[in-house]
Amino acid sequence: MPLMGSFYIGTSGLQTSQNALNTTAHNLSNVDTVGYTRQQVQQAAKFYNTIAVMPNSVANQQTGLGVEYARVKQVRDYFLDKTYRLEVGRSEFYQVSTEVMEEVESQLGELNGEAFQTTLTDLWTAIEELSKDPSSSVTQGLLVQRASEFVERATAVYTGLTSYQDNLNRQVAQQVNKINDYGNKILTLNDKIRSIESGGVEQANDLRDTRNKILDELAELADITVGEDVYGNVTVQIEGVDFVKGNNCYEIGLDVDETTGFYTPFWPQNASFIVNANGTRAYNIDGAEVFDLNREISADMGTDIGGLKAMLLARGDHRADYTDIKPENYAKVAPSVLMNIQGEFDQLVHNVISAINDILSEAAGVTKGNLTLQDGTVLEGVSYFPQDVGGYLRGETGVPLQLFTKITSDGYDKVTGADGKEYWVLREEIEGKQDTLYSIKNLEVNAELMQNPARLGFIKPDGSVDNDTMEALKKAFEEEKYTLNPNVRKNVDFVTYYTDLVSQIANSGSVYRSIYENQQNTVESTDSARQQILAVSSDEELSNMINCQNAFNASSRYINVISEMLQHLISTLGN
Repeated sequence: MPLMGSFYIGTSGLQTSQNALNTTAHNLSNVDTVGYTRQQVQQAAKFYNTIAVMPNSVANQQTGLGVEYARVKQVRDYFLDKTYRLEVGRSEFYQVSTEVMEEVESQLGELNGEAFQTTLTDLWTAIEELSKDPSSSVTQGLLVQRASEFVERATAVYTGLTSYQDNLNRQVAQQVNKINDYGNKILTLNDKIRSIESGGVEQANDLRDTRNKILDELAELADITVGEDVYGNVTVQIEGVDFVKGNNCYEIGLDVDETTGFYTPFWPQNASFIVNANGTRAYNIDGAEVFDLNREISADMGTDIGGLKAMLLARGDHRADYTDIKPENYAKVAPSVLMNIQGEFDQLVHNVISAINDILSEAAGVTKGNLTLQDGTVLEGVSYFPQDVGGYLRGETGVPLQLFTKITSDGYDKVTGADGKEYWVLREEIEGKQDTLYSIKNLEVNAELMQNPARLGFIKPDGSVDNDTMEALKKAFEEEKYTLNPNVRKNVDFVTYYTDLVSQIANSGSVYRSIYENQQNTVESTDSARQQILAVSSDEELSNMINCQNAFNASSRYINVISEMLQHLISTLGN
C-alpha cells in the first residue's frame, strides 16, 4: 500500500471513533430521559482500490481505505413494541372500568357514611311505627318526613350518577381531541423525519423517539395498528380504520346527541352528510362510529382495548330508568356500568313508591281491570275508580291520596266511561300517555301531605282504624318478589334488593380491579423486557466509551507512526 494512502486508514479510524464517542456521550446524557431509545453506531468498510485483477486467484489484489461511519441505529424490538402497546391499551380499559365502579360506590354513599340504605331503612321503620298507631298524627308526620328524605336522597344519588355521566362525556371529548392532536403531531414528525433521512446519511433518531412516545400514549386510548413504509412514514389505524396515512390525518369527529348532549366519536370520511343553509354539515353517522359498542367485551376477541372505549361503554348513550330493566330493553343497557346502575336503582325506587301508592289507592277504592270508554275504546288492565266515590284517602280533587306524586303531570287522568260516568285512570297505564313515569327524574312527595300529614288519617268511614292497610304496607317491604335485572333469578325484598345492588357493584369492581392489577403486571413485565433492549445502561455505555477512546488512541498512534516513517524517508532521501 502507498505510504500516503495509509493516512486514509488512520483518519477514518479517528473520525469513526470520534463519532462513536459522540453517540455514547449522547446515550449517557439521556440515560433518564423518558422515551429515549439507546443508539448504536454501525461501521462499514470503505471502498477498496483494485490494484490487479487476478482471474486465477480467490480474490483480486486490492487495498482498503479504512472504516466509515455507516449509520446510527435505534435499538428497538418491533414485536415487543407491538405487545406493549396492546397490553397497555387493555390495562387502560380496565383501569377506567375500575375507576368508574369506585365512583359509583361513592355515589351510593357506601364509602362516606351516607348510605342510601339508611334512608330506605328509615322509611321502613316509619311504616312499622305507623302500624303501631295508624291514627297518630305524629307517626303520620314521621312517615311523610321519611318519604321526603327518601325522595331527596334517591334524587341526590341519581343526580350524582348523571353528573358522573356528564363528566365522562366531557372526558370523551377531551380524549378525542387528544387523539386528533397526536395524529397531527405524528404527521408533522413524519415530514421532519423523511426530510432528514432522505439523504440516506443522517438518522432522525431523536424525532423517532418522540414519535414512538406518542404512539405509546396513543395506544392507551384506543386499539391501534402501527406500520412504517420505506420512506420512514408511520401509518396508524384505529379500530382497523386509517387514522394517519400518507400525507393525511383523518381526524375523529364528535356527533352530539340533541337530547342528552352525549358525544359519539365517528369517522367523517365514512359518514354521509347534508349541507345546511349556513354551510355547516349535518352528518348521518350510522355505520361510521369509531367503536362498535355492541360487540361482546372479550380479551380473546380483542374488544377490551383502550381507555376511550371503556369511557363510552361506562357512560352509555342515555339516562337510564326502570323501563330499561325490562327484558325487552335490558340488553341495550347491560354493557354500560352507569346505565345499568341507574336503571336498577330507579327500579328499586319505582317499586317502593308503586307498592306504597298502590296500597293507598286500593284502600281508597281503586280497582284493576278493563274499562270501556265512551268512544268504545277499551283500556285493558288499568287502575281506575268512579269520580263520585266517597272521600277516604282522597285528595282535594277527589283523586286517590298518593304519598308520592309526579312532578310534570298528574298521577290520574279523568275519562268518561261507556256508562256516561267519569272515572279516574292511572295515567301511565293509558296507551299513548306514558310520557311521564314514576321515576326518580319525575318524583316528589305529595304537596298536600307535606302541608298536612294528618290527611292520611287511616280512619275508615265507619270510624275504625285501617289496620289492613298498615299490614299491607308492612308486607310490601317484606315481600320477596323483586329481582335486580332479567339475568338474576333471586327474588328479594326492598332492603335485600339494595344490598344485592351494592354487592353487585362491589363484586364487579373487585373483578375489574383484579383484572387491572394482573394486566398491570403484564404491562410491567413487557415494558421491562422492552427496556432491556432499548434503555440506556450507564455501565455498558461507559464500557463502550473506553473502547471507543482506545480505538481513537490507536488510530492516532497509527497516524503518528506513518508520519514518522514518511519523515524518515524524506530525510534519508534528501541526504
